[in-house]
Amino acid sequence: MDSSALLRLRGVVKKFGDFTALKGVDLDIVEGEFFTIVGPSGSGKSTLIRLLVGMDELTEGSIWLRDGRIDETPANLRPTCMVFQSLALFPHMTVGQNIEFPLKLRKEAPAARRARAEELLDLLRLPRSYYDKRISQCSGGERQRVALARALAFDPEILFFDEPLSALDYRLRKTLEKELKDLHARTGKTFVYITHSLEEAMVMSDRIAIMKEGHFEQIAVADEIYSAPVSRFVAEFMGEVNLFGLRADDAGLITSDILKIRAGVAVDNLDPGGHGLLMVRPEYVRFAGGERAFDFTLTGTLHGEYALGSRIQYEIETTGGMVTVEKLREDRLNASEGEQVTIGFDSAVTHFIREAT
Repeated sequence: MDSSALLRLRGVVKKFGDFTALKGVDLDIVEGEFFTIVGPSGSGKSTLIRLLVGMDELTEGSIWLRDGRIDETPANLRPTCMVFQSLALFPHMTVGQNIEFPLKLRKEAPAARRARAEELLDLLRLPRSYYDKRISQCSGGERQRVALARALAFDPEILFFDEPLSALDYRLRKTLEKELKDLHARTGKTFVYITHSLEEAMVMSDRIAIMKEGHFEQIAVADEIYSAPVSRFVAEFMGEVNLFGLRADDAGLITSDILKIRAGVAVDNLDPGGHGLLMVRPEYVRFAGGERAFDFTLTGTLHGEYALGSRIQYEIETTGGMVTVEKLREDRLNASEGEQVTIGFDSAVTHFIREAT
């Protein structure tokens, strides 16, 4: 067991009747880390967070905080706090009364509660005049900040977040993503964040865990998961991707049913007799032309062009399916839909995903 981790999960199983929602989950979270769990609906994210905050009981396994098992501690006695998607603020209370609520439960003196509430308003960059403002008079972003201030009033060792930004509009969500990351840095608290949004995870997290069917498929920093996924599931879950079947014969010669491969090209982790998927992200695929030679090329028909703000995305129909190419708007392709084009990329920008034999 890693004694340096703040939070440790060992063999965590959760069953609902005959259905197993979590399948022997192991996890270490370091103190002060911003750790995000992402996955599709039904992957086990919400079940896991409910176990961590004490809303549900384990079927098997253990959850440790430092040297003690918190799965055996009642939820109200754990040094943790949850920020829900619904925020769960008290609408009949003022901003200050909402923030002070945990301190009132601890029977702290009114003057001390007020002082702490004003400190937290400062921390969350809300004017102190908001202390007497009704929750119903606050905007969505302001309510988010009040919910965070109330959570911090508990002075928890870990803050858990269950998709707190999902109900907000895009612009406000982007602002609060940056504010949450900044708040994490300023408080030094450990944040464990649940979301279905890869964009949120990539912007804010120190590490990301990808969940699939009750287990973690991969845990790593964002750049590693994006550029070196361990499976097709992770590769496709982390955004637009092109995947090509690849194999090597017993002599090490690399072949593909779709790609034309330049002689002498090597692929990391593709051993003689092995097979799998060669991954290349759309931003690394180029349109061939001139004297430039690529390690891998293929020809297809320009199927569509889509504007994505500063970028242009192209779909190329090939014998092996659709391939996606992404370019900056200033480098727009001078070709029409239906034209035949050749695209290429080099081995250095690929990642090989081995498949079991």
